[in-house]
Amino acid sequence: MGKKAKSKAGQKKALDRKIDKSSLPPPPPKPEDEVGSAKPLDKPALPGTGFKVLGEEGYDDGGVADLSLLIDLEDSVQRRKRGENEYFTALKADLLPRATRGPMAKMTRREQKVSLAQLLFSEDDDCEDKGPSEVYVEQDPRDEDDATVKHRADRLAQARAALRLSLLLREPACASLSLSELCKRKLTQAGREGADEALRCADKAIEIAGPGFWDSDEVQLEAEDNPMLDPKYEKNATSPGLANPTTLKLLPLRVSQLCMRSALLQRGNALAATGAEAEARETYECVFPILEGEPRCARVDWERHSVHVNIGNTFARTGDFDAADKHYAIAEALGKDHINEKGGSEDDGRAMILCAKRARSFALKRVGRMDEAKTLMGEVIRQKMDDDKAAAKRKEEEAAKAADGDQAANPAIEGA
Repeated sequence: MGKKAKSKAGQKKALDRKIDKSSLPPPPPKPEDEVGSAKPLDKPALPGTGFKVLGEEGYDDGGVADLSLLIDLEDSVQRRKRGENEYFTALKADLLPRATRGPMAKMTRREQKVSLAQLLFSEDDDCEDKGPSEVYVEQDPRDEDDATVKHRADRLAQARAALRLSLLLREPACASLSLSELCKRKLTQAGREGADEALRCADKAIEIAGPGFWDSDEVQLEAEDNPMLDPKYEKNATSPGLANPTTLKLLPLRVSQLCMRSALLQRGNALAATGAEAEARETYECVFPILEGEPRCARVDWERHSVHVNIGNTFARTGDFDAADKHYAIAEALGKDHINEKGGSEDDGRAMILCAKRARSFALKRVGRMDEAKTLMGEVIRQKMDDDKAAAKRKEEEAAKAADGDQAANPAIEGA
């Protein structure tokens, strides 16, 4: 037993440190009960949003539940690890991990997590990698204007800031996602010249997502603007990965799976940038088992689609059009399902078909079938123009409908 405070000031401090258990929120659910977005909703979260899952009952939640697991705003992992009383005592005393210096010093841990989510997941309207497709496209920075180069450098800096904040908050899932984003944005920013650095980031993202252990000091290095690895550095991997049995007592396996899906896809892209087509293909194929059992919704089908197109492109770059076209056909069929089946996302379906046809056109060009490539690319361009016109028309109709609704809700007062 500790000493009792004698002064009134000491007694007040002791009283302030006590936790009123009746005011605490309910304890977090068991890790095995948290399934994220793998479980479809009975109805759309909001009227007019979300799409029905293909082939079964229910609606996709747009990945909201998965995002909640990854960011963990409720600090479920820390609460399970520390216990409710210790956690809320530490929270009250501001002893939980957070950034205590710099522009975020006055923000709470929860507020810093919100900022981390914005760094990782927010996209500007003019962002070139905005959208669900993760198909690798080779970049040459020498062909870009100054504004594009600056934008890409800023996006890379954001990913590094996300990694620093993830490590400060001790959120390994966010650290893995940050490394995957670093891989993706490094390839966009530097092209082939940045492929080795991008691959290193993807490998570390996989380490964190896996069942083994990872070295936090080694990961911290990737948050620097110009990371320089000491060739004599001795790795000290003591932090358990997201799929480690120790970690799985505190958080659901799905967190590891979500991070692994992203890391493997980006690793495949980095390998493709180095020219290691066979190894890239093997890495892409590792994504499929993790996607088994996932709902047939546009969000997840875009992942399946991207992997198939990327695998097709690895064959196309080595001149094997027939092998490539098998994967383009599967990617195109995914899009057709969303157009033909009731409740599917027609816009996403059309976009998937266009992406697969575009990849097929480039593959035809690589093997010298120029006439076929030109004809197919002409179809793609015409369809894209038609789809853009239709989308613009729908946007105008929705805006007019919203304006009519506002007018009906606020009718003009005659004679005013």
